[in-house]
Amino acid sequence: MAQESPKNSAAEIPVTSNGEVDDSHEHGYHRDLKRSLPSGLGLSETQITSHGFDSTKEGVIEAGASQGGQRTHTKGGPVILADEIKNPAMEKLELVRKWSLNTYKCTRQIISEKLGRGSRTVDLELEAQIDILRDNKKKYENILKLAQTLATQLFQMVHTQKQLGDAFADLSLKSLELHEEFGYNADTQKLLAKNGETLLGAINFFIASVNTLVNKTIEDTLMTVKQYENARIEYDAYRTDLEELNLGPRDANTLPKIEQSQHLFQIHKEKYDKMRSDVSVKLKFLEENKVKVLRNQLVLFHSAVAAYFAGNQKQLELTLKQFHVKLKTPGVDAPSWLEEQ
Repeated sequence: MAQESPKNSAAEIPVTSNGEVDDSHEHGYHRDLKRSLPSGLGLSETQITSHGFDSTKEGVIEAGASQGGQRTHTKGGPVILADEIKNPAMEKLELVRKWSLNTYKCTRQIISEKLGRGSRTVDLELEAQIDILRDNKKKYENILKLAQTLATQLFQMVHTQKQLGDAFADLSLKSLELHEEFGYNADTQKLLAKNGETLLGAINFFIASVNTLVNKTIEDTLMTVKQYENARIEYDAYRTDLEELNLGPRDANTLPKIEQSQHLFQIHKEKYDKMRSDVSVKLKFLEENKVKVLRNQLVLFHSAVAAYFAGNQKQLELTLKQFHVKLKTPGVDAPSWLEEQ
């Protein structure tokens, strides 16, 4: 009796009755493989893809999201773990940390300067121009306040003159024996009221222009000055930190801190230089604009007041036409000269 030759199990390929390959052994292989996986990895989190023996594509095994990374599935390739996405809360926390550190450094610099212990960077020419601007702003505000008081008082006088003129005109009609006398006074008060309204229009126009110059143009420049001063404090704060680190020892621990401090110092130095340049440009344009505006408004104010008190009605009206002033109801501000331009 001949002994049967042993058969290799890998060479056995079962065939069904219709000639197709029986894959029941392959399903059994998958089932045994799933049973052998660690218990911490659920079947629902595992996908096994097999290919034929002649396939050149790799098998893909997808697992659930692992700790510290995000699962990325690439078709026909191995499993790739992407970097963990940054948490928005952590980013906000980092911003708060940087802001707190910057605030601490600036506060320390301010206190140090007030106590006379710290040094500060000073641009003598620029600082002098800023001081002059602030002093001029106070003086212009005082002129503006006085002009507004004058306009209020003139409005009240014009209103009284109108009422007095109406009273004279009424008595002129009812008192025949004093008809002419009351009539003359009525005409005089009405003419004064009319000229007063014209002067009031010029004064309101002057007030509106000076108000625009003081509370818009100059204020905008002072806001830039404020930003420049903040940039100067930050620059000096980081400059002081760098100087202190450079005075200390240089070793493996301090060199990275010195490099980081040097980097931050350079950033704030560039910011400071830019803000200083912006302030210089704005101060230059402000000076040109201020001279142009005030020259026109002062000429208008002088001509209108002189013509009014001289009783020259034609000259008063001509002055307002020359400066394109449109008369409005007394007490209502005229449009700003800057806004019209």
